[in-house]
Amino acid sequence: MSTPAQPNIKLTNNKDYRENYANSVQVRVNVWDFFLVFGTLQQQTPAEMEVSNFQGIYLSPQQAKALLTILQQNVVNYEKTFGEIKLDPRMAMHGPVH
Repeated sequence: MSTPAQPNIKLTNNKDYRENYANSVQVRVNVWDFFLVFGTLQQQTPAEMEVSNFQGIYLSPQQAKALLTILQQNVVNYEKTFGEIKLDPRMAMHGPVH
């Protein structure tokens, strides 16, 4: 069985397209979709951080899995080129899952 040919894809930006920087991404999951909330995190004091959210994006489970795959591939390639990405242990995943 042969794999179908990939279609040609034309990328365009609509008139309200914009780019932003995010150093905070929150993920909420339910049976129908994944909800990614992007924001910027600023540490106000040693004991206090403030997150200013600016965009929420809903993804289907299939699109979330495709995003996971492409992010994994790109992180592997980045680390091959620039070295291991170190994570701050204080930012370990804990807390409620929505």
